[in-house]
Amino acid sequence: MVYFDREVKFVEKQNSHQEEEELLTEENDNLEQDAEENEEPEVIEVSETNENDELENLQKQVEELENKYMRTQAEYDNFRRRTREERSADAKYRSQKLAEELLPAIDNFERALAVQSDNEQVTSLLTGMEMVYRQLKDALANEGVEEIGNVGEAFNPHLHQAVMQVESDEHESDVVVEVLQKGYQLNDRVLRPAMVKVSS
Repeated sequence: MVYFDREVKFVEKQNSHQEEEELLTEENDNLEQDAEENEEPEVIEVSETNENDELENLQKQVEELENKYMRTQAEYDNFRRRTREERSADAKYRSQKLAEELLPAIDNFERALAVQSDNEQVTSLLTGMEMVYRQLKDALANEGVEEIGNVGEAFNPHLHQAVMQVESDEHESDVVVEVLQKGYQLNDRVLRPAMVKVSS
């Protein structure tokens, strides 16, 4: 009988240990499950944060590239405009230096042609000079060179150089009354202002 009681107690003790182990195992499983459930949102949150950071970085890179592209495009447009303007100016004023060098020769031709003579040889020489003079004037005109400064024009400091003021009953104030030396312009650029007398 005593032996049987011991056996019963032994079995009960073993059952008790087994139940404790099962409880411990179940508790451990519950703890692990809780830990996993608690960790999952943190992992997801970190992942979302990383994705947001990457997206922001990509957006910044795109903005920087767009700004660089816009600046490059603007610089290229400015370069093309400057090049076009320079080419246009070169074509428009290509004969400026030659025209400026020819103006003193034109002045000398005009002084020589102003001489009056009854001598046939002189008259013949003047006729030949006039032909050359007119050819030079036509060549300059074809390049866009024009005379400026005529009697009766209003004085313009951009076109005229006043060397003297005179009283005149025939003209109003600040009007060109005499041209002492012709002026010339190439298209819209003054090569030499006209030297004039102006009414006071």
